[in-house]
Amino acid sequence: MKDIQLNKKSAALVLGLATLGISIYMWLFLHAESQLAVGALIVLALILTLLGKKLGTVERIEKAAASRPGLARVWSLLAALSLVAAFYDSHFVLLMIGGVLLYAIACMGLTLQFGFSGVSNFSGAAFFGIGSYTTAVLATHTGLPSLANIAIAGAVAAIIGSILIWPVLRTRGHYAALVTIAFGILFKTFLEVNDVLGGPQGLQVPGMTLFGYVFNENFTLFGIEFSFYVNYVLLSLLLFVCAFVLIKALERSWVGLSMDVVRTDETAASTFGLHIVRWKVIAFTLGNFFAGVAGSVYGMMVGFVAPNNFTFADSLLLLSITILGGLGNVIGLIPAAIIVMMLPEKLQFIQEYRVLLYAVLVIGILLFRPDGLLPRKTRLFFSRKAAQ
Repeated sequence: MKDIQLNKKSAALVLGLATLGISIYMWLFLHAESQLAVGALIVLALILTLLGKKLGTVERIEKAAASRPGLARVWSLLAALSLVAAFYDSHFVLLMIGGVLLYAIACMGLTLQFGFSGVSNFSGAAFFGIGSYTTAVLATHTGLPSLANIAIAGAVAAIIGSILIWPVLRTRGHYAALVTIAFGILFKTFLEVNDVLGGPQGLQVPGMTLFGYVFNENFTLFGIEFSFYVNYVLLSLLLFVCAFVLIKALERSWVGLSMDVVRTDETAASTFGLHIVRWKVIAFTLGNFFAGVAGSVYGMMVGFVAPNNFTFADSLLLLSITILGGLGNVIGLIPAAIIVMMLPEKLQFIQEYRVLLYAVLVIGILLFRPDGLLPRKTRLFFSRKAAQ
């Protein structure tokens, strides 16, 4: 296939049409209720993807995104906001969208750990839960502002992570992974036997309040009543954008370069004077901070947390999203989270086989698409120098 060249106007048009098409498809997918309709939409997506590759449409979209990264950011944000507006009064759909955004934020932390510095972490759900439980305790027993609770929850997860990293660094390969797996299991057990934290029954999490505005109440705008979940979705979207900007800034900086060298070849990193332990500690700590912040907002959004929300299976869910999106690729996290989280919710008959679905997805990606769900070119989607 010959190389496709696009000028700026053509690229803008292609991006606009692609975003419109994806937005319409997501509206149909989220609006579909029958299993037959959902299955038909999944088949349609597969057919359109294969047809788009054959006709060169996918390549045109990639070229357009690479040549106009700033516009691509704007269109993506508008697409997300349009879906929120379309389902302004649907509690369940908004809860799913908020969950996708918050899990994507937590997976950014795993991307920083696995993809940037090569540190194993199979206890992502535990740090997510640390954020939720910290917020539950602080919101119930202190008068601190909700924003302070979110920041403290992230800090607590980061501090605990900075302690866990030391036994992880003293081991290698599978043993390092086993340390984090053991921590995740111990965390769930600790919650179950601790009556102060609600034991197996869990804890109720008070809703968020921002400058006197209560998030857990429906609000009316221009005479239209909106679901209170809109508040949390917008907050989650804002946090996702902030985390994304920070991750991309780190990736383009000497910090990201140093982490990448440590991940790729520790011997070469030592030769060039890089402090391997320091960079792994930084990546592990910062990654768990993201998970703690996401867990904090998630706890306030759902209003209740229990040990069964943070099992090893949930850690596998986070890991599946990270691998499906592509290690080191934050762009792929949103579509990966949509597939892993929304698909079982829309296709109820596979609910009991979710863990099996995650395993099949991970094995399939590792065998056929090691770079992740999106093509390598698509990683230029939001890159500052994509057009060069």
